[in-house]
Amino acid sequence: MLDPSSSEDTGDSEPEVVQESPGKGEPAPAGAPGKGAPGKGAPKGAKDTNTGEDEERRKEQERMHKEEEENKIKLQIYVFVLRCIAYPFNAKQPTDMARRQQKVNKQQLQAVKERFLAFLNGETQIVADEAFCNAVRSYYDGFLKSERASRMVQSGGCSANDFREVFKKNIERRVRSLPEIDGLSKETVLSSWIAKYDAIYRGEEDVRRPPQRGHLSAVSELILSKDQLYEMFQQILGIRKFEHQLLYNACQLDNVDEQAAQIRRELDGRLQLAEKISRERRYPKFVSADMEVLYVEELRSSVNLLMANLESLPVSKGGPDFKQKLKRSSMNNSFLDIGDEGDILSKSDVVLTFTLEIVIVEVQGLKSVAAHRIVYCTMEVEGGEKLQTDQAEASRPQWGTQGDFITTHPLPLVKVKLFTESTGVLALEDKELGRVVLSPTTSGPKQAELHRMVVPKNSQDTDLRIKLAVRMDKPANMKHSGYLYALGQRVWKRWKRRYFVLVQVSQYTFAMCSYREKKAEPQELMQLEGYTVDYCDSQPGLQGGRVFFNAVKEGDLVMFACDDEQDRALWVQAMYRATGQSYKPVPPLQNKTAISRGGNQKPASPISLDPTQRQGVEEFISAAPSRFDHAALFTVLQKHTLQHRMNDSFSCLGWFSPGQVFVLDEYCARYGVRGCHRHLSFLKDLMDYSESNALVDPTLLHYSYAFCASHVHGNRPDGMGTVTVEEKEQFDAVRSRLIDLLENQITHFRYCFPFGRPDGALKATLSLLERVLMKDISSPVSSEDMKKLVQRCLEKAAQLNYSQLMDYAQIKVDPQDTPEKRLEDMMRLGELCIEVLQQNDEHHSEAFSWWPELMAEHAETFLSLYRADMDAALQVQSVDSWNSFPLFQLLNNFLETDSHLCNGPFHKHLQDLFVPLVVRYIDLMESSIAQSIHRGFEHETWQSVNNGTATSEDLFWKLDALQMFVLDLHWPEPEFAKHLEQRLKLMASDMMEACVKRTKSAFDAKMQKVSKSTDLRVPLSVCTMFNVLMDAKKQCSKLCALDCDQEIDGQWQQYHSKIDVLIDEAFKEMISSLVSKFAAVLDGVLSKLSRYDEGTFFSSILSFTKPGMDLADTYITFIRQNQDILRDRINDEIYIEKVFNEWYTSSMKAVCVWLTDRLDLQLHMYQLKTLIKIVKKTYRDFRLQGVLDGTLNSKSYETVYNRLTMEEATAAVKAGGGLQGISMRDSDEEDD
Repeated sequence: MLDPSSSEDTGDSEPEVVQESPGKGEPAPAGAPGKGAPGKGAPKGAKDTNTGEDEERRKEQERMHKEEEENKIKLQIYVFVLRCIAYPFNAKQPTDMARRQQKVNKQQLQAVKERFLAFLNGETQIVADEAFCNAVRSYYDGFLKSERASRMVQSGGCSANDFREVFKKNIERRVRSLPEIDGLSKETVLSSWIAKYDAIYRGEEDVRRPPQRGHLSAVSELILSKDQLYEMFQQILGIRKFEHQLLYNACQLDNVDEQAAQIRRELDGRLQLAEKISRERRYPKFVSADMEVLYVEELRSSVNLLMANLESLPVSKGGPDFKQKLKRSSMNNSFLDIGDEGDILSKSDVVLTFTLEIVIVEVQGLKSVAAHRIVYCTMEVEGGEKLQTDQAEASRPQWGTQGDFITTHPLPLVKVKLFTESTGVLALEDKELGRVVLSPTTSGPKQAELHRMVVPKNSQDTDLRIKLAVRMDKPANMKHSGYLYALGQRVWKRWKRRYFVLVQVSQYTFAMCSYREKKAEPQELMQLEGYTVDYCDSQPGLQGGRVFFNAVKEGDLVMFACDDEQDRALWVQAMYRATGQSYKPVPPLQNKTAISRGGNQKPASPISLDPTQRQGVEEFISAAPSRFDHAALFTVLQKHTLQHRMNDSFSCLGWFSPGQVFVLDEYCARYGVRGCHRHLSFLKDLMDYSESNALVDPTLLHYSYAFCASHVHGNRPDGMGTVTVEEKEQFDAVRSRLIDLLENQITHFRYCFPFGRPDGALKATLSLLERVLMKDISSPVSSEDMKKLVQRCLEKAAQLNYSQLMDYAQIKVDPQDTPEKRLEDMMRLGELCIEVLQQNDEHHSEAFSWWPELMAEHAETFLSLYRADMDAALQVQSVDSWNSFPLFQLLNNFLETDSHLCNGPFHKHLQDLFVPLVVRYIDLMESSIAQSIHRGFEHETWQSVNNGTATSEDLFWKLDALQMFVLDLHWPEPEFAKHLEQRLKLMASDMMEACVKRTKSAFDAKMQKVSKSTDLRVPLSVCTMFNVLMDAKKQCSKLCALDCDQEIDGQWQQYHSKIDVLIDEAFKEMISSLVSKFAAVLDGVLSKLSRYDEGTFFSSILSFTKPGMDLADTYITFIRQNQDILRDRINDEIYIEKVFNEWYTSSMKAVCVWLTDRLDLQLHMYQLKTLIKIVKKTYRDFRLQGVLDGTLNSKSYETVYNRLTMEEATAAVKAGGGLQGISMRDSDEEDD
């Protein structure tokens, strides 16, 4: 609620306390030095020095005064917050708020980087496959090492969950692209990879180690107790512990009745203020004059609502049941156990063990005993055993005996007695000569001293003394001891002198205990946790003690006094260590000195621990809340609360914790802070953080803005029907500022919402922008206006992203750079541009799903900036340089996969840019290949290389490489792609034809030089020529076959068939030519046999000779060796069989024709024997080479076989054994 004291026409009769916000400047204090000139006699240098010192002193005083005023404001706010926490009756801590994750800081980010790098270097025990390692490397390079990840961490809105979600999204895309594996689902792979990621992220941390003592911020997400809320707001407002304790006691926060009465007084004051406003018409300025009456009604109704809430609380419970405690868990057990009211110390918990050493040296003044008598001493500690010294003569009573004792009494009684042996017969005990009783302490003297002994009556030893030493060691858990005066509210309720011991019970537990003599347990004790100790001035009403100090806690104040200043300092120092308080006590004299020095000293507190100086406390406690401008105070409170929240260990994104929401809600309800003012202030604070690059949830901004917009436009979300002019003006200013902020965030979407984090934030920002653009709550903004605004933002974003990318890549377009350097920069920049566009599509496209064409325009704008640099780099490349094709492939492969960018402006420009290059490259390659064919076959040696010769291998490789290059271009325009393919196939056909013709002509030339005798052996070059044609036949199907539609395929098939026919005809001619050479050799053999024909002149002469079988053996060797050459050197089995089939068939026909010509003649014995051997061996060898029976047993062979069989029979009848065992019948059994 707006306090009327802020209105302009404030009456003089109202002594208001108007608190200003800390941001305003303070006037110079009245005691500031004047600006008069120094005395006339002062030198000029002294004048300048004095003026500078005065100015510095004045600024220092102004600064101290300003800090003091700010501290007063915070203390006053803290008083109101204390009352809200102590007795809430309007709000509760919300239990349905989303839990916030722990934020990642710079050190943790560096540690995570090192862990993932160690995994990639193989320095961990985590077993992983190559696919997971690749995913981790991509995550490490693309996310962890990126500048945007560092910005996320710096913004304070990044949690470990964000890191995990980015990795999960990355691997989901990767796993979806993997092939299916039988028995292993992709969900299993994902869960396994996530488990390994968690193991890498944790590193070597032991998850089983016990939790450390938690800080308040570590449990701020849970429901907090009152004490925890007190501690939180002490940190928020910078309140010292002792200040809180004093205010707590002065406000009587532990008194439920007092708090309820305070609320009733506050409500009554607000009602009276409403009546006064109505009576004096001191209204704020409203947007409409009709709202003045309604304003008073709102004030009254809000007070009536608070009264109803207060009335609804049951009296029997003494106030609201506001004792929620944090749930016990392993995370915060240690934090809660400390200071829990259930852990109160008992007297039996305090155990002290002391070691006493008593050394008896000698006795002086012993006169009542004869010199030769025996004397000795006994020593004992009250309640313990008794020890005795050695015996000595009375004339020389010296011992030096030490007795060791152990006791649990801080104030033990030590008794030492002197005895002499009794000489009487009936004496039962030795005679006591004297005794001394001592009360040692740990701070007592350690050296031996003389003590007067108490002697029996009528003893002559009036001046009997004993010299002894009593040493009492201090145990480790005893921190300090001594006599003090004390007075408290819970313990030591009477001001008297007691013996105190400061005992450490455990690492975190200390107790102040008072003891009586001869008692092991303390008479009273006070557990020191929560207390604040400090020096204080003398208390006039307390008798005893010279210097004072006290310990204060909520609901308790204990005053101590001692007689020595040094003793007081030791006590305060020991108790300061024990309490663990942040406030360090300063002795009174030092405190004054520190204040007089000024400088950077922290200003003194407006309130003091000294009970005699409580004016400051009373000023804050007794101030009437209705006289304050709570709107201004709440702005300060909310700003500091948000600052504390943004700096804690949680990634809150601006959301308050449940405890903070509760206190702020209670404050607004109890002190009438208007909801619109609350949310306007909150929006300003959130926008301050957003503008300083902190991550703020746009949903939170949307919530507060919607509240304010509804209020200003009359929808009254909180029941407030009045709208002040100030609220309207502030709302308009906030709206204008919010539009600028949201436009800036959308423009910087890659950096404000890196990697799509926080999840859904960008989409919520667009939704909020649409809401902010509405002029009122009923008329929505047109979709076209929203689209134009987003379009304008994305155009700026493209320019921003490209300039950021250039800075990141450290690329500067320098015309002096070499073409190679510029092209290399464009390749690297192109890769980065593609990565940026892919990240935009992956992480941000969903947010812009309402306008998918806008993201495409953004990408085109982004690429147009790259286009200018790319064109400039390509223009400086040499005409015959083809190094730019990888750049085309890189960009085209990406653009083809994007449905919005494929064949877009940039894509078409890229095609237009590279069409001439591709055509020129193919022209040059065609010319180069043709020249290489001409030169290669001119100088061809026909040595076998792989499947052919060096020339053919080079030809086929070049044709294949050229076609693969064009295929890898993936030319996006179908017509040109079809044209390229057709042209390359035609080129391959032409080159193939030239290769076949060159090979055929070389074969013919080679065959003309071949011998026709049995010395003929097939040259290896001829076999290589066969292999070249076979390889051409194989390559033809790949290099010359066109993959296109049926119409073009029909046209192409006609041309392509010519190449196949050409190769087949070349094969036939080459085989025929080779076989004709083999046939010519056989013809020569047969011509030699023709000399033995009957009736010829030579036959009669040759009949007298006895020729051997050399002719047949030579021919058989010729066949076999050529068969082996063909079998070894020709690569294709099919063509080898064709050669052998034709060779065998032509051989049998030649023999058959020769025999047919001599049908009327009887064969000479030599002719018969030679032919039988030739036919038999030829048949057998060709059968072994795989010639089929159908070819072997042809008609020619049958004719030859029958004729030779008949001739053999005739010769057997005439000549008997003239055949020498050569026969057609046993040919299968003959050995080679």
